Amino acid sequence: MCGIVGLYLKDDALRPELGRRLTAMLVEMTDRGPDSAGVAVYRNGVPEGWSKLTLFHPGPTYDWTGLEQRLAATLETRSHGLRRASHFVLTTAAPAEAARRWIGEHHADVRVMSVGESIEIYKEKGLPKDVAARFELETITGSHAIGHTRMATESAVTTEHSHPFSTGRDLCLVHNGSLSNHNRLRAWLRRRGIEIQTDNDTEVAAGYLTYRLGQGASLEEALEAAVKDLDGFFTFAVGTRDGFAVVRDPIACKHAVLAETDQWVAMATEYRAIAKLPGSEQARIWEPVPGEIYSWERSAERH
Repeated sequence: MCGIVGLYLKDDALRPELGRRLTAMLVEMTDRGPDSAGVAVYRNGVPEGWSKLTLFHPGPTYDWTGLEQRLAATLETRSHGLRRASHFVLTTAAPAEAARRWIGEHHADVRVMSVGESIEIYKEKGLPKDVAARFELETITGSHAIGHTRMATESAVTTEHSHPFSTGRDLCLVHNGSLSNHNRLRAWLRRRGIEIQTDNDTEVAAGYLTYRLGQGASLEEALEAAVKDLDGFFTFAVGTRDGFAVVRDPIACKHAVLAETDQWVAMATEYRAIAKLPGSEQARIWEPVPGEIYSWERSAERH
């Protein structure tokens, strides 16, 4: 099962509405994924040379301020952060890999959910409405976001196994479906230096895109390769710093629908999630063609 939602705002005036609109879509997909839910939001880009890391620790009283201050002192850099429930968005002038390495060495119980310039990931176990309330998603502003409601079929119900998965800078992926060759690909990717932390097949798909992009492929080229190399049934929604993309496998067993107006582009597993958006009755609506890649970016909107 599982449910996917995505919203890309063409009209910058709508950015204060992003969280509220995405939350309505996410909650509408509850019956497709009651185990856990998560979102990747793109907002508040950091200055050149800085990085933004989303961190997770299950402890309700975890000392995030202490972590941030120790990192800044050890790496002799500037940093600041904001707690949101079990997550902490750390912004630092230190190189991203240096910050990530320091966290791994000194705070091994903290998981790095994402690294980039504008991405923030929030995900947890529980019903989508409860997850949305915990992170106060309705208050979040931004340019675009993707979300996921999970019904676990092949790995544990944990925060770490929830979607989205991020394995590259400002890159994330959510997935409805199942991959049959993920164990072989996980080993193949790890030998090539891609860090994969769970046994979830979706993280393998995210890692595959990171590898192809690192080899110089464009996002479209990486997704074209994924359609050929990933065995199984899937619909992917991929978030990047500048936009998002959608692709279904060539057999297209998994549902997906796209909608576009002059103000926004939306994607969902079922139309009823898109129907929650103001203006949906005037949108151009269509089913993605199997194997065809659809993408929208701030630099060059296209599909």
